[in-house]
Amino acid sequence: MNLVLIVEDEAQIARAMQINLHAHGYRAITVGNGTDALKAAAQQPVDIVVLDLGLPDMDGVDVIRGIRGWSTMSIIVLSARHGSEDKVEALDAGADDYVTKPFGLDELLARLRAASRRAAPRHEVPTLQTADFLVDLAGKKITKDGAEVRLTPTEWNILELLVRNAGRLVSQQQILTQVWGQAYAKETQYLRVYIAQLRRKLERDPAQPRHLHTEAGMGYRFDP
Repeated sequence: MNLVLIVEDEAQIARAMQINLHAHGYRAITVGNGTDALKAAAQQPVDIVVLDLGLPDMDGVDVIRGIRGWSTMSIIVLSARHGSEDKVEALDAGADDYVTKPFGLDELLARLRAASRRAAPRHEVPTLQTADFLVDLAGKKITKDGAEVRLTPTEWNILELLVRNAGRLVSQQQILTQVWGQAYAKETQYLRVYIAQLRRKLERDPAQPRHLHTEAGMGYRFDP
């Protein structure tokens, strides 16, 4: 039985959805803001997120990005925003589907069934502990020796890509295109600078890295 996380700040709508989903064989939990949504997604075995974009503490698109930092769980946006630019932004951020309000229950159930069929078994964890530091993919932060390590957005994006592919070689071109864009696919000097910065911030001995390894002429590998 799939667990659905309903992220909706209007309590009456959230409760109605929860009751209807229970009646159709889903387990469902509700939260009313983005902060609680990110916590629930990290702490509960959630299969599908049904997400309103207009939340009181943050934009729903930021919730999508936060979840996508560590998980491929299905995300269905359920929003009163009808503009094509809103749909494009949410889908580009990582949403799997977009339903506009008002909506019919039958349509939502059909979208949920489709999301359930697409969902693959996951073995994801929101945190990764190394011998030297903790990577919190859900919270987008690093803790080392009990203190948070401050990374720039670009440093984080590189590290996140490597951590999500831990133990596997990630090519220079893959990192460059995913972090900077296709136009930067050959700008390997950018990458060398940022990898050096990450080593200075995270490794005990940057000259003898334990976690951020270079595969000469090919790419980089993260070993926990």
